[in-house]
Amino acid sequence: MPYNMDKTAVVILNWNGCEMLRSFLPSVIHCSKTEGAEIYVADNGSTDASVDMLRQEFPSVHLIILKKNLGFAEGYNLALQQVSAEYVVLLNSDVEVTEHWLAPLINYMDAHPEVAACQPKIRSWRQKELFEYAGAAGGFIDRYGYPFCRGRIMSVVEKDNGQYDTVIPVFWVTGAALFIRHADYREAGGLDGRFFAHMEEIDLCWRLRARGRGIVCIPQSVVYHVGGATLKKENPHKTFLNFRNNLVMLYKNLPDRELAGVMRVRCWLDYIAAATFALKGQLPNAKAVVRARREFKLLRDSFRDARAENLRKTSSHFIPERIKSSILVQFYVKGRKFFSQLSDLKG
Repeated sequence: MPYNMDKTAVVILNWNGCEMLRSFLPSVIHCSKTEGAEIYVADNGSTDASVDMLRQEFPSVHLIILKKNLGFAEGYNLALQQVSAEYVVLLNSDVEVTEHWLAPLINYMDAHPEVAACQPKIRSWRQKELFEYAGAAGGFIDRYGYPFCRGRIMSVVEKDNGQYDTVIPVFWVTGAALFIRHADYREAGGLDGRFFAHMEEIDLCWRLRARGRGIVCIPQSVVYHVGGATLKKENPHKTFLNFRNNLVMLYKNLPDRELAGVMRVRCWLDYIAAATFALKGQLPNAKAVVRARREFKLLRDSFRDARAENLRKTSSHFIPERIKSSILVQFYVKGRKFFSQLSDLKG
């Protein structure tokens, strides 16, 4: 490690989150500084009082100013260019960390150079006994690109009773608390800025796993995430980004032998999803799914070079944490609501 490089940098990307930072930054500073980490906040073109508040109330925090809202992916790409550290933690502004949360992550990564990235166990901030929807105890993906977690399948979020406290390999780690070697982040090309937001961390993790790098969840570290699951209905723009980016991710990363078959099935599944939204009276979400498919078709050719590069750099198409079956069939047909019940995996 170069003399002037920090060991660990915690980097929070902020956009108009003044009050969120005021609430959660104190715990990050208190629990991270004692472990030798430097704290950065990258402001993504906020129009609220975030920057002035940070300068006045948190002078120990390194402030990175981005001129406009570049989205989660490109915002982090630019911010991390200004950070010099062996490990970087991409941390959401609505995460409450706990005492000694960094030590298990750092110690594991120091001992396992084959592992590129990891995450802590993530519980819900509002219902602290439950796992958090987007991350829980590590992420997996099914044959058709549907993500799920150890501790959350579809809409069913499990209570944390210590049932998933083992360190295991996972397919993806959440962008809410993504601990990664800076060198691996750069080598893999970082987050894909064209995604803007949603699915970009899964896309990055897929590239890393396909190139033979490990990804794990380390439940001995615990954080609490407010998250977006408090919305009563899906936001149509979020629905659009999730469906569009998921299709782009599949196109970028699937091996040739699977691409056509998976995409045919996904076409049917996406239109079923759109019809389901419509039947529930959620017409804007139904339209968002159709628009996502349309935009994917328009964008597909622009990702051809990225696909070629990914396939060229792939060392193994077999990734055990990408299950062979459909999580929709497991959940809706076979009634398997908990990760420990899945036939493809052991909890």
